Amino acid sequence: MTTSRPTRTRRHLAQACVLAAGFWFSSAAWSIDTPPLQDPSSSKTQIALTKLHDITNRASELAVQALSMLGINYRYGGNSPETGLDCSGLVRYVFKEAWGTDLPRTSAEISRVGEKVEKVDLQPGDLVFYNTLRRGFSHVGIYLGDKKFIHSPSAGGQVRIEDMDVAYWKKRFNGARRIINDGEE
Repeated sequence: MTTSRPTRTRRHLAQACVLAAGFWFSSAAWSIDTPPLQDPSSSKTQIALTKLHDITNRASELAVQALSMLGINYRYGGNSPETGLDCSGLVRYVFKEAWGTDLPRTSAEISRVGEKVEKVDLQPGDLVFYNTLRRGFSHVGIYLGDKKFIHSPSAGGQVRIEDMDVAYWKKRFNGARRIINDGEE
């Protein structure tokens, strides 16, 4: 049975809404004031909680910005939602809008920025790279969590969410990078 494009689009949009709601709820939960702890390790605990809250907020900013691009048409060399985006154009646009961070133009150049991340340590907002053109790091997307990533696929496609465990993507995975926000230590 094949699924029509409108049905798939609605399903992806529903998944994106659920994911965005999850980010929003997790951010809201972390914004609740907690009473100060009285034991000597409380400062370490508070520092750890603050860092975790910051990571969640930064990932939420990237995810919400990326999810707002769902359905934008692919365009080779494209770098704006109005005219279309290619994979690196999407990544560059999202990071610029969410964090004000300028990234290089191509996926291969982006693959040399930030710090290397192991697949098992992926966090929302990390970049995932694939070999789709018989050369390493020829495609890039943004990891959303739960083994899902968002990307601008290829000619005729639109920005969409994919599952990293699908055989096509699993076979072509090249690595991942974490871009450090300028506001981070």
